[in-house]
Amino acid sequence: MPLREALADTAYEAVKAMVMDHVIQPGARVGIEALSRSLGVSATPVREALARLEADGLVVKRSLSGYRTTELLTRQGVEELFEMRLLLEPRAAALAAEHVTETDLDRIEALVEDMRGLPDKGRSYAVYGRFAVLDQRFHDTLADATGRPLLAAAVERLHTHLHLFRLGAVRGGSPATVTEHDRILRAVLRRSPERASEAMRDHLELSLRRHLGRYS
Repeated sequence: MPLREALADTAYEAVKAMVMDHVIQPGARVGIEALSRSLGVSATPVREALARLEADGLVVKRSLSGYRTTELLTRQGVEELFEMRLLLEPRAAALAAEHVTETDLDRIEALVEDMRGLPDKGRSYAVYGRFAVLDQRFHDTLADATGRPLLAAAVERLHTHLHLFRLGAVRGGSPATVTEHDRILRAVLRRSPERASEAMRDHLELSLRRHLGRYS
């Protein structure tokens, strides 16, 4: 990997962790020069990192004032996010059951296995970040298996898990998520679009209920 690309990747992961852990507070200005000094790199990899984080929806760039972190999802924001997911992902699961390849199945099965036993909460993104990444990758890989590039891109662009995990821990989320992913996987393995769609819908509705519990 070229040095510039490696520096940009390192800066991206470092700044993402700061945003996820609220070291850089929601809505706060993100200073490029200060981050460059803190990370011991030039401004270029920091700018590249912030451009990637803007695509993730974790920062926004405003004319004259530079970058700021986005605000945390409100209850309404969580509900709207899941409304979009419920429109897209049950259909994606059904299509995946019809079009999934053996290679896709191997990848999806490996993701479910890798998630087992990982913590979905902790004091820092360094602790739960691996679970969050694999959770997102499960949904993105399933969408990729549909053979519908526009649908897969729409699912990926939501960056669901970054926004949800940024809110903090959900009690019992990890074992429940793995169990629900298992059910989706079994339906896809059986090449059953109806079961896959139903399993995904149930998973999303249960996940929504878990996340809304933080607001009660």
